[in-house]
Amino acid sequence: MNIDVDFDLSPDQWEALKALRNPASNGRLSKAYLLEGLVKLGLVAIDDGVPAMTATGRKVLVRGSCRLLDLVA
Repeated sequence: MNIDVDFDLSPDQWEALKALRNPASNGRLSKAYLLEGLVKLGLVAIDDGVPAMTATGRKVLVRGSCRLLDLVA
């Protein structure tokens, strides 16, 4: 069974999700309300106060990257 869910994320949410690919690079957290929204969607999990992308978040980021490229083209 393949369950694909399209997420209609705001540009800010996309940026926050992309920033979590390598959170150690800048050590700064995104805006709390963006992270809360991503946690509610199951795209981000908070572990010991540190946000981390979930497996679903990675899939959404990879699938959404093509869509985002279409928007800028």
